[in-house]
Amino acid sequence: MGKVVAFTGPSGSGKTTLIEKIAQILAPNNRVSIVKNDPGDKAQFDVAGKDSHRFFHTGAEVAVISPMRTTLFSHRTRSVDEVIDLFGEFDYLLVEGLKNLPLPRIAIFRGEIQPDYFPYSQAIATDESVDLEAAGTPRTLDRLDLNNPQMVIEWINRYAKEV
Repeated sequence: MGKVVAFTGPSGSGKTTLIEKIAQILAPNNRVSIVKNDPGDKAQFDVAGKDSHRFFHTGAEVAVISPMRTTLFSHRTRSVDEVIDLFGEFDYLLVEGLKNLPLPRIAIFRGEIQPDYFPYSQAIATDESVDLEAAGTPRTLDRLDLNNPQMVIEWINRYAKEV
């Protein structure tokens, strides 16, 4: 059984950086998995001309297995549940994006708040560039310091969904 939590926010808000910091803290003593949503199909994972790139472009499902990692390249959309099954056992699953999934969620903002994220979130993580009161941030959202990953981990340990 592991803890699952999601992170959401506009592009450039610091989601990836925060998830990376959290994973670096947790990974030495825990099994950590990360799911990243790429709604625009913009992510690049391989280099043209290399075997995995060439294999993937045949239309096949491709897994690259090495002593330090396994990477799956797939042409099929997979549900988050299917991805969780691929990971097997984990202590923490950190999900970036996928705001419609029913998961405990931390909205991340830097510079300005976008209220359309509030209905999907239980917490908000910001830095000093955001004035939460001026933005009309609901008091029902827990408030976290974007630059304090340990604080965010404490929130995760308390509120993450157990699966």
